[in-house]
Amino acid sequence: MEKNWYVVHTYSGYENKVKANLEKRVESMGMQDKIFRVIVPEEEETDIKNGKKKVVKRKVFPGYVLVELVMTDDSWYVVRNTPGVTGFVGSAGAGSKPTPLLAEEVQSILKLLGVQDKPVDIDFEIGETVQVKEGPFANYTGPIEEIDRDKAKVKVLVNMFGRDTPVELEYTQIEKI
Repeated sequence: MEKNWYVVHTYSGYENKVKANLEKRVESMGMQDKIFRVIVPEEEETDIKNGKKKVVKRKVFPGYVLVELVMTDDSWYVVRNTPGVTGFVGSAGAGSKPTPLLAEEVQSILKLLGVQDKPVDIDFEIGETVQVKEGPFANYTGPIEEIDRDKAKVKVLVNMFGRDTPVELEYTQIEKI
């Protein structure tokens, strides 16, 4: 069985709650080998109110959540019966299995969200000291504070003006010392 991405319809405004509920159910029911990632497609937008800039997250597809899973009766049941879920998109009827998203659709959505479909395999570890090779922080060194494999980014603490400052960088911008 192969894993695919499916679109799940939720009550509007409940997308994040459905994501949290589904992730809890996956863990409590031991479905980690069948249900992998749950994503609420959001993008950051800058709003200006009363002359002040404010960055807000807007739902790209309000009322929908993306779920990466291996479609079995069990995984279908777990997702379908999560509170807030009204059903899968692409189902022909009440008991039928839904149609997965096409690979091209998934790639374009994940690219829009800044998430890679295949996490990049890197050999860096948290706490490891690295040097920045390019960008505005070139030649700075510091320890890795965080690693985000999905977005292929790391947070490195660089010392600027006598203070450690966390800087988010792409994997390609750093190298081992």
